[in-house]
Amino acid sequence: MNKPNFNYAIVFYDVGEKRVAKIFKICKQYLKHYQKSVFRGHITPGNYLELKNKLKKAIDPDHDFITFIQTISESSFHEESIGNTGVSPESIII
Repeated sequence: MNKPNFNYAIVFYDVGEKRVAKIFKICKQYLKHYQKSVFRGHITPGNYLELKNKLKKAIDPDHDFITFIQTISESSFHEESIGNTGVSPESIII
């Protein structure tokens, strides 16, 4: 059985204050900023590996974590949000 070709990713992170801006900039190169420490969007398998490797090098593995959720497409998962942050995710500038 062939492994599915994941073309959509959700990335969220909790990293030390010194590394927040660097992690944000790396993620912004590959995915759309969604909310605070969350990015998501369409990504090729090659770009996904590149993103993951850059992030792996940028974190302190003893204190930080990053989670990657891969799906086949944006429509292959259900998302439900409750509440309002009061700001548009696109208006947050770091």
